[in-house]
Amino acid sequence: MIKVLPDSVANQIAAGEVIQRPASVIKELIENSVDAGSTSINISIKDAGRTLIQVIDNGSGMSDTDARLSFERHATSKISSADDLLQLYTFGFRGEALASIASIAEVELVTRRQEDETGTQILINASTLVSQETVSCPAGSSFSIRNLFFNVPARRKFLKSDNVELKHIMSEFQRVALCNPHIDFTLTSNGTSIYNLRKGNIRQRITEIFGKNTGNSLISTHVDTSIVKIEGYIGKPEYTRKTAGEQFFFANNRFFKSAYFQKAVISAYEQLIQSGSYPVFFLYLTIEPENLDVNIHPTKVEIKFSEEQTIWQILNAAIRESLGKFALAPKIDFDIENRIEIPVVMPGTKIAVPKLTVDETFNPFENERKNSGFKTEKIDSNWQKIYEKPETFELKKDDGNTPKLFASPQSLAEKFIQIKDRYIGTNSKSGLMIIDQKRAHQRILFEQFLSGLEATSNYAQQEIFPQTIELSAMDFIVISEHIDNLAKLGFDIRIFGKNTVVVYGLPANIENAEAENIVHSIIDDLKDETGNFEKKSKERLALSLAKVSATGNKILTAEEMNDIVGKLLACGNPNICPEGKPALTIITFDEIKTRFLK
Repeated sequence: MIKVLPDSVANQIAAGEVIQRPASVIKELIENSVDAGSTSINISIKDAGRTLIQVIDNGSGMSDTDARLSFERHATSKISSADDLLQLYTFGFRGEALASIASIAEVELVTRRQEDETGTQILINASTLVSQETVSCPAGSSFSIRNLFFNVPARRKFLKSDNVELKHIMSEFQRVALCNPHIDFTLTSNGTSIYNLRKGNIRQRITEIFGKNTGNSLISTHVDTSIVKIEGYIGKPEYTRKTAGEQFFFANNRFFKSAYFQKAVISAYEQLIQSGSYPVFFLYLTIEPENLDVNIHPTKVEIKFSEEQTIWQILNAAIRESLGKFALAPKIDFDIENRIEIPVVMPGTKIAVPKLTVDETFNPFENERKNSGFKTEKIDSNWQKIYEKPETFELKKDDGNTPKLFASPQSLAEKFIQIKDRYIGTNSKSGLMIIDQKRAHQRILFEQFLSGLEATSNYAQQEIFPQTIELSAMDFIVISEHIDNLAKLGFDIRIFGKNTVVVYGLPANIENAEAENIVHSIIDDLKDETGNFEKKSKERLALSLAKVSATGNKILTAEEMNDIVGKLLACGNPNICPEGKPALTIITFDEIKTRFLK
């Protein structure tokens, strides 16, 4: 009954853990290139990695024998004994990546060591060696992965759209590039350059990837203890995002995720940022390898620390110190150009009282009155009669047949009350209805925007001064994907150049909002990929715009409250906001009576 699986089947099982999508292939190949001592790594992809993934580096390369052995399971140059796991300074070490990739794709490897005159070319198809021959090639390694998951159609079927898969690829690329600023990186998709990163320092690398806005908002942080050394950058409190996308932890130049350490950072921002906002940070931890375990997860994004609680406290204290030292100290502006010059009064100087001469008989309208040609009439002494009550008329008693203009004599001011500038209270048949005005406004706008997406087009309200916005490469891809849908909602956004858009117009129902803030808010919401992104793209876009445009904590007139309540009750689902939270509630008369019986 017990059988030993063939290597091809075992490799496919391993691929299910290690290679989840095209981004996983790129991650493994780039990390191998970094471990090979490369100073330049170029990545090219087609169809988001489905058709082709090519990674070329100028690293150490491999000999003929090593090139062939590299595709065997558990073949690695990183470790030779179990003790080496406690002294890891490299990315890869298990020797499963190349074997897993070769089992689910067509692989070509061309490699040469610096000291060799010729290199070797290996072709593998679904774990089967097709050929190996000597070729002339530059020093380093070139991997070409074609037709990923061609022999596992079920896995290929569950891949997302090209745009979604490309964003995953860019995320993996960013993680490796951020912890290796000394290496040149390029990323090209379908012949279009996405990233062209030149070697430099960490701050330059962050700015190249995420744009000048992020680079200009960074605060440096640094602490060195016997347990851990922490350095890097955090964002200013006023520069927060709606998603946790720009939050990066690195331990010994290895990216990792930690909800525990994330709380340490966020708690340091307590009372400095709004609830639901996320600070930006790029934090690099240096710790002795024997004090952390990187072998607890197949993708190696989770790490176990031996002194986790102590590191939490050090991290929290370092962030608080940086915020207090750099972000919150007021700056003095010494620029006095075009300022009013105030004379300095020396001690003992007598201050003379200013004297003003006033012509009390001057009448500025005298000449105008004389030249007008009109005569001034004497005012009647009985002028008070003008303001007496007008003659009253007796109204005919209503016999019940007279049609009423209003169903109720109650005025708008009497129908609604506003509570704490946030809630609207009004009478209903069942009891007291209380409406959250911001959530109600979100529901109204959401349904308006959603119906606008189904229409052919809406006219944009043109901006007097079109605004140019520079975005990161990933943000640019997100907004480019939705430009057509945004046009249907009344946005006039055009591509200006690489990673740059120009906003020429906004929808008329978006008031008092900066174009750049709106664009960034839309991007932040669209980058959050919870749920089925493909089927809900229009709903997500409408929700993003509704959240940006809705107003709350605002004093409303009776007419405005009447308008919101009327439009909310006309919505398809007035009870909840687009995010599923209650927009209105009713306190019944029975509940009110119960309160007075206590």
